[in-house]
Amino acid sequence: MVKNKKQQELEQQVGELTADLQRLRADFENYRKRVDIEKNQARATGKSTAVSKLLPILDAIDRAVVHIPTELEEHPWAKGIAGVSKNLESAMGTLGLQRIDANTGTSFNPLLHEAIQMDEDAQGENEVIAEELQSGYLQDGEVLRPSMVKVTRK
Repeated sequence: MVKNKKQQELEQQVGELTADLQRLRADFENYRKRVDIEKNQARATGKSTAVSKLLPILDAIDRAVVHIPTELEEHPWAKGIAGVSKNLESAMGTLGLQRIDANTGTSFNPLLHEAIQMDEDAQGENEVIAEELQSGYLQDGEVLRPSMVKVTRK
């Protein structure tokens, strides 16, 4: 009987230690998942921050390309600047950056576009973009910066 009681105590102790080990494993697995999530969030935040700091440069190059005088359009320097713009936009695409569609006639979407000006004299049911004033961008499907647009009605 003494042996039986001792055996029961040992079995109880083994059961308690097994339960402790299972809790410890579950805690560690939860910790590992939480660390992975935090690491991915930190990486995404860092990428967004870096890309956001490059957007003014992309804007400046785009403005330079748009305002190239017609007599200089075929000049190698002007073509080089246009090439830099395309290469930079392509490189930004590898970081998940995508330009928001804000072409003239596109339907106004307040989630993607920021109306800076409104043509109050226009008549119509639908709000559409009359002019894009500053490009907007999505990064990995999320709005990084909305397009600044002039809106009219059609």
